[in-house]
Amino acid sequence: MYISTTDGLSAFCQRISNARVIAVDTEFLREKTYYPRLCLIQVGTRDEIAAIDPVLVEDLSPLAAILSDERSTKVFHACTQDLEVILEGMGCPCAPVFDTQVAAAFLGMRQQVSYGALVEEFEGVRLPKAESLTDWSKRPLDPEQLVYAEDDVRYLPSIYEKMISSLVEQDRLAWVMPEMDALCDPGKVRRDPREAYLKLKRASSLTRRQLSVAREVCAWREESAAARDLPRKWVVSDEVIVEICKRMPASVDRLRRIRGTEQISDRDGARIVRAVEAGTSVSPDMFPKVEHHARPSGDVEGVVDLMYAMLRVTSEKTGIAAQLIATRDDLVDFVSDRTSSRLTTGWRHDLVGRQLESLLAGEVGLTVKNGHIEVL
Repeated sequence: MYISTTDGLSAFCQRISNARVIAVDTEFLREKTYYPRLCLIQVGTRDEIAAIDPVLVEDLSPLAAILSDERSTKVFHACTQDLEVILEGMGCPCAPVFDTQVAAAFLGMRQQVSYGALVEEFEGVRLPKAESLTDWSKRPLDPEQLVYAEDDVRYLPSIYEKMISSLVEQDRLAWVMPEMDALCDPGKVRRDPREAYLKLKRASSLTRRQLSVAREVCAWREESAAARDLPRKWVVSDEVIVEICKRMPASVDRLRRIRGTEQISDRDGARIVRAVEAGTSVSPDMFPKVEHHARPSGDVEGVVDLMYAMLRVTSEKTGIAAQLIATRDDLVDFVSDRTSSRLTTGWRHDLVGRQLESLLAGEVGLTVKNGHIEVL
C-alpha cells in the first residue's frame, strides 16, 4: 500500500496502533546534503505493509506517535542510519528497538549479515536487488520500486518472532536486550560538533596539540556544513584538515599554501585560522587524550594471545561472533585495568569474563585435541 496523503497515513496508523511488533525501514539520500533527505518510510505488521511518502505527506505526526510508542517494538535491520534519519527528518526517537542484524550475531550468523542473507536463512526467500541504486527522491515511484521497498519490512515481523524464540530457547535474550536498549540512546544519533574530530580520517597521526586544533576546525566544519546543508567534505576535506593541524597556519596567506584550500573563501579561511588559534591557545591539560592503545609488552602480548585463543573457543562453541564479544583492545584492558573493562559486567562477563579470570589466575588452561583448542 502506497500512502501519499495525510488522511491515508492517519487511517493506517489508527489500524496498526495496537500492533506490538512493527517493522520499519527508510529510504533516504545524503550524497549532496549534510542532513539525510527522508524519501520513503516502510512500515509493516503481520497484517499489512505501507510505503509512506514523506515528500507528499504534509503531516507525519501520526507516524511519529507510532514510532515513539513504547508499547510496541520497532524492528529494523541494521538500524543505526534509519534511527538517525527518522530523528533528523521527523524529530522522533524510536523506542524500544530490535535490530535483527545485532540479534543474528548472537544466533551463530556473521556479525554484519545482510538483510537478504537473513531473509533467505529464516524465510527461504531470495530477494531481488534490481532497485538497490534507485534515486528515491524522484516522483512518481513505480510499482516495482514500491514492491522492492516493501520487501525490506515484509519479512521482519516473522524473523523477529523466530529470533525471539531462538534467543529464549538458547537463554540469550537477556544478553541481547541491553544491546538493543543502547541503540535507542539519542546521544548516539545526534552529532556533537565538539566530537566530530573523533571521526577525522588519519587523526591517529596527530599529536595531542594537533588534535586540539582538529577539535576546533572540525567543530567549525560541522556547524558550517549543517548551516549550509552541505556534505562536510564539500566544505573542507579530511585530508586538508589534517594538513592544517600539522602546519597550524596563523594567517589566511599561510593557509593558502596548503593544497586543496583554493575553493575556501577568504571569510571561511579567516574562520579556520581563528579555529587554529583557539586550538593552540588552550592549556596542555585540556588537549584531547590520545585514545589509541599502547602496544603491550612482549609478556603481556603473549598473555593476550592466549586470552584471544580462549575467546575464539567460546565463539566457536556458542556461535557468537568473537568481535561482538570482545576485541584485542578489550583483552588488553582486561589485563591492565580490569575495573574499567566491559568484560567484567553483563553478558560478556557471564560468557567469557569469568573464564578469562580463571585463565589469568592459573586455574584453567588450554590444550589441543584432534586439531582443536579446548579448555582444560
